[in-house]
Amino acid sequence: MNSFFNAVSKTESEVYKTALILEGDGAGEHALYIEGEPQEGAYPYFLERKDYLADPDTVGTVTDGDRKVFVESVGRPAEMVICGGGHVAVQVVKLAKMVGFHVTVYEDRPLFANNARAAGADVVSCMSFEDNLAKTTGGPNVYFLILTRGHRFDMVCLRDLLKKPYAYIGMIGSRVRVRAAKETLLEEGYPAEKLDSLHSPIGLKIGAETPEELAVSILAEIIDVRSKERKSGGYTKAMLEALRGEQNLIVATIIERRGSAPRKAGTKMMILEDGRCIGTIGGGCAENDVIMKARYMLQDEEAEQDTVMVDMTGREAEDEGMVCGGRIKVFMEKVHVR
Repeated sequence: MNSFFNAVSKTESEVYKTALILEGDGAGEHALYIEGEPQEGAYPYFLERKDYLADPDTVGTVTDGDRKVFVESVGRPAEMVICGGGHVAVQVVKLAKMVGFHVTVYEDRPLFANNARAAGADVVSCMSFEDNLAKTTGGPNVYFLILTRGHRFDMVCLRDLLKKPYAYIGMIGSRVRVRAAKETLLEEGYPAEKLDSLHSPIGLKIGAETPEELAVSILAEIIDVRSKERKSGGYTKAMLEALRGEQNLIVATIIERRGSAPRKAGTKMMILEDGRCIGTIGGGCAENDVIMKARYMLQDEEAEQDTVMVDMTGREAEDEGMVCGGRIKVFMEKVHVR
């Protein structure tokens, strides 16, 4: 396998950076950076200190002399941990799976744990909240939701989760109850900035009442938080499994977006030899053009890399239902798995 993708498939870092030379000497070469340091197998150019790669806020295309370099800040696949398996939680599970979360549910009642499992949760653990939380580490890509059946359990979860790293933490409850909870925790010594980061009452204000509406409200808020992160979605669990699999494949990455194209730079999809696709770069004619190009590349032993510009503003795109418009530039690279 290409050394770069081999390293990506094995990394356990929560957040890392990647760099790809788009133009100039070494075009097509990669580097993987963890905590600002290039990893084994990086192209020699990347072994020199590059200030733009050390800057955590630098993402996108950077010009360095005669080179253009595409830089990504990559997060591990987003995880959602839900404390509670009641009616709202079940609806949240369904929606969270639709928008790409790996979902874990903690519930101490077998019936409700089974309901969460039936709703599609990836992991369901049925034991006390204290025992479940004791094995939870959190992380910068973990979204915690506290949706238990009572204030006592909410506080058990909140006290524990505020001590862990997280991307988001939200708790259901009325304003009065939430205010009282914050005052109690402040008196107990929890930092005010931590309490200020709590999203509670949880969800966007859309007048939600039913469990289904509340789930929409909660997911809308989480999507809003996630979209403000400068990290790309990176490689999903299915993508990492494909890199460890037995089929050669094409990795297609959006490296430039213009206009109102639906997906941002860094969005990836994979096209495998058996015709399967993992992920999406926007659907419609844009995606079809990339898939067709990938299939040709997989059949051509000499084809290793290519860049494709897809225009979604013309009549053909309109006929295909691509109402967003805009253009995307997609870098395509063959990965030799076997």
